[in-house]
Amino acid sequence: MTRKKSPDSDKLDRIVAQTRRDRDQRERDYRERALKLYAWVCGRCAREFTRENLRELTVHHRDHDHDNNPADGSNWELLCVYCHDNEHSRQLDATGADDAPGDKGSATHNPFADLRSLMKDKE
Repeated sequence: MTRKKSPDSDKLDRIVAQTRRDRDQRERDYRERALKLYAWVCGRCAREFTRENLRELTVHHRDHDHDNNPADGSNWELLCVYCHDNEHSRQLDATGADDAPGDKGSATHNPFADLRSLMKDKE
């Protein structure tokens, strides 16, 4: 039994697919420009790249805004995949973005909450 998709669902699917294609094209465009502007060297570990391993060199957005792509490349730096992952992990750690939903970042259990009454019982 197959379910018939609604026209709204089809429209949403087309919008999502087009958005993904646009994003992929934008990423190819700024990657190509960055590779023309900068030497093929990781900005962190100084590893050098050739055509054979160029796929391991990524474009990192310094302000973490992937839509901020100035023509002069001032928001980009080339990082190897390892340094790029490390940079984003550090950013997540700094912002606390990887905390569990609803997590306030601090413990709620207080092991000494009832200490006073326990001490009175012993006296």
